Amino acid sequence: MGTGGRPRSTATVMPPAIYLPEAGDDIADARAGYEARATGLGDHFLEAVHRAVVRIEGNPLLYGEIAPGIRACLTRRFPFVVYYREEPNQVVVVAVRHGHDDPAIWQSRVGE
Repeated sequence: MGTGGRPRSTATVMPPAIYLPEAGDDIADARAGYEARATGLGDHFLEAVHRAVVRIEGNPLLYGEIAPGIRACLTRRFPFVVYYREEPNQVVVVAVRHGHDDPAIWQSRVGE
């Protein structure tokens, strides 16, 4: 038991997610597009992606598998999806794409 009579958490602490270079490019391109629309909107996009990745790191199994070994988390406020895979002690972000983008874009990164 932990302090206060509560059970101790057995959750595994994951190291920070790593991003495939293409996923970093996805984020940079989308940020630039939003920033071109309105000053500061690109930063709001980055924050939404960051919050999604923090949720993923906190519980990688929270989001459903959409392909073998690949899970997807929707961002809030922006119509983007964070595609990732869980590896031993690691989360790998493979793509951050608009929800209407052709799935072949992220699938090509994971051998689908």
